[in-house]
Amino acid sequence: MSEIPAKATESEDPSGRARADAASDSARTAPGVGAGHTPGDGADGAAAGPAGGTPGGTPAETAGDAMWQTSPPGSIYDYIKVASFSIGADGLVEQWSLRAAQIFGIPAERAVGIDPIEAFVAADRREFGQRKMAEILDGREWTGVVPLRTPAPEGAGEPVEGLAEVYVMPTTNEDGERAAVCIVVDVRTLRSIETDLAASQAIFGQSPFGFLLIDTDLRVRRANQRFASIFGGHVDDHHGKGVHDYLPHPEAERVTAVLRRVLETGDSITDMHVTGYVPGSEERRHWSVNLYRVHSGSGRPIGIAWLGIDITSRRAAAREAAAARRNLALLNEAGARIGNSLDLETTARELLDVVVPGFCDLATVDLYQGLLAGDETPPGLADGSAELRRVAFASAVADAPFAGGQAPVAVGAVHHYPFNSPSADALRTAKPQYVPAGENGLVQSTLAVPMVAHDTVVGLARFSRTKGSEPFGERDRSLAVELAARAAVCIDNARLYRREHERALILQRSLLPPGDPEASGLDIACRYLPGNAATEVGGDWFDVIELPGHRTALVVGDVMGRGLRAAVAMGELRTAVRTLALLDLEPAEVLSALDEIARGLGTPGGVQQATRTARQPRDADLSEVYLATCVYAVYDSVTRRCTFANAGHLPPVLVEPGESALMLDVPPGMPLGVGGEPFEEVEVELPEGALLALYTDGLVESRDHPLDEGLQAFVGALTDPARPLEDVCDHVLNTLDTHHGEDDIALLMARVQGLPAESVGDWTLPREPRSVGRAREYARTQLVAWDLEPLVDTTELLVSELVTNALRYGEGEIRLRLLLDRTLVCEVWDAGLVQPRRRRARDTDEGGRGLQLVGLLSAAWGSRRTPRGKTVWFELPLPDGETSLTDPAEALLSLF
Repeated sequence: MSEIPAKATESEDPSGRARADAASDSARTAPGVGAGHTPGDGADGAAAGPAGGTPGGTPAETAGDAMWQTSPPGSIYDYIKVASFSIGADGLVEQWSLRAAQIFGIPAERAVGIDPIEAFVAADRREFGQRKMAEILDGREWTGVVPLRTPAPEGAGEPVEGLAEVYVMPTTNEDGERAAVCIVVDVRTLRSIETDLAASQAIFGQSPFGFLLIDTDLRVRRANQRFASIFGGHVDDHHGKGVHDYLPHPEAERVTAVLRRVLETGDSITDMHVTGYVPGSEERRHWSVNLYRVHSGSGRPIGIAWLGIDITSRRAAAREAAAARRNLALLNEAGARIGNSLDLETTARELLDVVVPGFCDLATVDLYQGLLAGDETPPGLADGSAELRRVAFASAVADAPFAGGQAPVAVGAVHHYPFNSPSADALRTAKPQYVPAGENGLVQSTLAVPMVAHDTVVGLARFSRTKGSEPFGERDRSLAVELAARAAVCIDNARLYRREHERALILQRSLLPPGDPEASGLDIACRYLPGNAATEVGGDWFDVIELPGHRTALVVGDVMGRGLRAAVAMGELRTAVRTLALLDLEPAEVLSALDEIARGLGTPGGVQQATRTARQPRDADLSEVYLATCVYAVYDSVTRRCTFANAGHLPPVLVEPGESALMLDVPPGMPLGVGGEPFEEVEVELPEGALLALYTDGLVESRDHPLDEGLQAFVGALTDPARPLEDVCDHVLNTLDTHHGEDDIALLMARVQGLPAESVGDWTLPREPRSVGRAREYARTQLVAWDLEPLVDTTELLVSELVTNALRYGEGEIRLRLLLDRTLVCEVWDAGLVQPRRRRARDTDEGGRGLQLVGLLSAAWGSRRTPRGKTVWFELPLPDGETSLTDPAEALLSLF
């Protein structure tokens, strides 16, 4: 700092420390002047003044109307290097200030007494310098720029060349001799200051950023043109304004606190976001502001620099990018979470789980009632006022209605939208529509988006945002359409799968025995459980087939594979089993024929082609392999004997009265469709009251329970066979893990109730003509004993015909057997192998009408092979008062 004589003035911002420093400086300075120091010497001021303080000086000592004042820190003299020295009458340096010692690098003890021309001027210009010195000592002032050569310190090399601006003022010493006072300024420092000022002005004035200089009172001291162009007015109009003049109150308070912290701590702030408005606009603007504290040359804080840039567009772009990333993440989540099941309602709920609350606050999904009921809708635009069912609803707001002024539709309820409503219009046009919000409602913005899959509108999704949330924009609309489309495809796939599943299930159920099957000598109970909606229909089946002679065929099978193909293959095999069973073949023969049929299912040429190519490798591209397992059992209610044959199926389970359940040892054989291996038969006598169980693998096997464990659990569940069969079936299904839905389950249970001995009449007749009359007599006596007199005449006539045929065309002894159960069955046995063949007799033929008569009078008749010959049988219904019997006489006359 420099000490200069000045009039007494008041400081602009005096402080206690400044006043104390100024008083101390004045006390030290006043004596120095009397000792010969040059007034105004900057070096002395710098040595005596304080290092900091607030702007302004403090009175120190008054002499008349003048006073010595310390210049404020940060003045121009802190930057400009100004030195002073005096020249005596002899032209030599007489006084040398400390600042001169700093600039020239020569201490006072060396400088006093030297010739300044010789010391600081180059040799070629010394003559000119001497003339000027003479003129100065002659009383003339002089100012100019002088080439300056500063002597180098001792041992430091060559002198340093430079320029100095010199101001020389003539004076006289105390002896009245002429002398001079020289003030020297380093031109290089001046040029540097000029350059810095120009650069500072260029930066401040030409900067594309808003530039403010804020003082310690947090008032604007200077603003650049960019700032003025944003907030209006001239740059000078902003002088003295505060933060509250530009920003809303809450934001201004926050920024003021930050400014004070920067001023106090000196910590700079980078990229501070400030929000506000510019004059004449309602648009919210955003700025990025950098703050740093500004110091004077002496290091004293004098204010804060504010450098701001408008980032409203950048913030908008950032919001757009963030929205795009959020939408992409939402679509990725939708792809991962929607469509994981083939259930319509579950898929709709999965959509709402994705969009609430990430995309909207409330959402619903409505599907067409017709589609849910299985009706087909042609591709195209739907009827917007058709009935819809609310299948899903989600809300991020507790107990909130979907739209103001309207009662919400309950999930599962059937409703429709008014014809002129935006929702109905969205369904008709297949385009999203904005739904106006109610005045007093919670919702402020709603999108009605049709769910379109494969050109078919399957329903409507509605997304709503409550008041306080951002309304839906065009980007949100596009996202809603994409989300609804993805969910619609999944829902349509689930609908198609449900349709195919239901068709296959209907087909499969249509091929199973209707109602509760009945059989002679057996109490039957059965269960069939299809797999769940997530698994396709399987090929499990069971059947109960009544055979002649009060015998019953029990069948349980499982076609490997799933879907409609498996159900169709199961239907073909079941039909084939019933056909083969009516031929009264042995169980092993039935399975052998089924094996041929199963191999023909996957061959383009059918069974015959499969037989021809059985020994050739099958082309997998031209044929499909159908494999099935099956157990076939024939039960005779008269003898209570059951013959089993098994084609790769699980073994039957038998529970005898008072005994534990056990699995019958039936050779499993190869599955149907493999071919090349014969099937074995096992005959087992079943005691009265025994329980027989046939089943498929879905009952005893799942992912969580292996087959062995399931078989043991099944055997353990059959602990009380005496209970009603329906209760036993329910107990088994409730005990075992039958709700996994991984496979179909078929369970067939039969309790043995053999035909009582009093219901059987059995006679052996010799091969002689008298046996015919004897057979009629046996039949009449037995029917009278059974109280079946209405059947006597018909039975005698038919028995006579069958015994006569056995005598004429058969061999060996003749056996007559009458069986009474739900019907009356008559059997005639002989050792002949030739099967009777019914033919139509001509009018002129005397014979050939016996089998025709049997067919007319009986409910059914037929013949079957036996191990020792054949059996011809007929069946008559029991008289119940409602069924009228055919008169034998009328039947005979009808033959002619």
